[in-house]
Amino acid sequence: MQNETILHVGMDDTDSPKGMCTTFLCYEIVKFLEKQEIEFMDFPYLIRFNPNIPWKTRGNGAVRLTIRTKNPKKIKNKITQFVANYSDTKNGANPGLVFFQSKEIPPSFEKFSNLALWKLIGRKQAKQFVSENNIESFYLGNGQGLVGAISAVGYKFSDHTFELLSYRKKSQFGKKRGINLDSVKKMQSTLPDTFSSYDNETDRVLITPHGPDPVFYGIRGETVKSVVRASTIVNTNEKLDGYMVFKSNQGTGDHLKNELQADDLKPFTSGFLVGEVSNKPVTQQGGHVFFSIRVKDKNIRCAVYKPTKITHVAQALIVGDKIQIGGGIRKASKKHGRVLNVEFLRVLQLAKHSLSANPNCRKCNKRMKSKGSNQGFECVKCGKSAVSKITLEMPRKIQCKLYIPSVSAHRHLTRPYQRIKKRNKNIRFNDSIPWIHVF
Repeated sequence: MQNETILHVGMDDTDSPKGMCTTFLCYEIVKFLEKQEIEFMDFPYLIRFNPNIPWKTRGNGAVRLTIRTKNPKKIKNKITQFVANYSDTKNGANPGLVFFQSKEIPPSFEKFSNLALWKLIGRKQAKQFVSENNIESFYLGNGQGLVGAISAVGYKFSDHTFELLSYRKKSQFGKKRGINLDSVKKMQSTLPDTFSSYDNETDRVLITPHGPDPVFYGIRGETVKSVVRASTIVNTNEKLDGYMVFKSNQGTGDHLKNELQADDLKPFTSGFLVGEVSNKPVTQQGGHVFFSIRVKDKNIRCAVYKPTKITHVAQALIVGDKIQIGGGIRKASKKHGRVLNVEFLRVLQLAKHSLSANPNCRKCNKRMKSKGSNQGFECVKCGKSAVSKITLEMPRKIQCKLYIPSVSAHRHLTRPYQRIKKRNKNIRFNDSIPWIHVF
């Protein structure tokens, strides 16, 4: 295409708890763009940012499109109309839209995006970034969506997955979803090329959301081919509108790569810490387990919640165990102090668990009885005596390894066990597989 322009488009916060979805808006925009004289330069991006932001709608995801066009002005005007018309502003959506025309994305965008993965970034910072960098933008409401829009444009993959999102017809929005359980079980034949679709322990389908948004189901996997193939196995009780495949950072653990500073734990930040267990874990009402780790000279309180199904690991920790934990910092309240909500726990080194016990009789191999305070011990069978107790090293119930929550408790960004050593770096854009399809 002659006189073409590379246009990057970032969008966020077009939805509310009562409806709409930013990915669905992207789907509608792509359907429009397919009829225009443009070229897609990559798959649509679905980037999940810090999941511990308190005002996120669902998974704190923003989207990005990169296209080549001869008429960027027309495209930008039309996309702006889409955002204005589809955003659920009446129920609290604060959409943000960013356009950037250039083949290369400046490092400042990437820096902003990296911070959004684990920090709380305010709309004031986003508006300042737009102003300082002379960026074309559009927003409604308070403009909080600009944070995700900028970050989506600046995001660079070091690992990626794909998610196929299928969308309902508008007449079905808000109605109960009906999906064939056996078909989802059958879809498990696509493992390990797909992940986090079904929980065998609880017999629970994990691909369907529960809110009123337009998404019927989402299938996560390693390639476009794998998620498209998996979608052909799933049976639903309604005719869907279509699907679109997004390139995503889901299942990468992106938000927990940042090492937190023990002396500067700000609420809602995400990351990891390395330290030693400094008190005996306590199980509180509800089955949640609390313990502390010492990092340098700071004691950090940590919480492992019952739904994660790794509370048994936390209960088995003892003082002196060296661990790495990842999660988000919960804001202090009147009843509770600041806590790190644990999303993974890696045991690095186990302390010795020693107990003192009455000695055994060497002749009878029976445990001796105490003769009284400071009077030593005696074998009740043969009468032999001993002066002091012995020290026993008790076997540990946990190992030096990584522990992550049950698949039902995974967040969008949680790296599942099957992806621990998996990295996708070289999958290039391929238009031969239908990454968007309207039924």
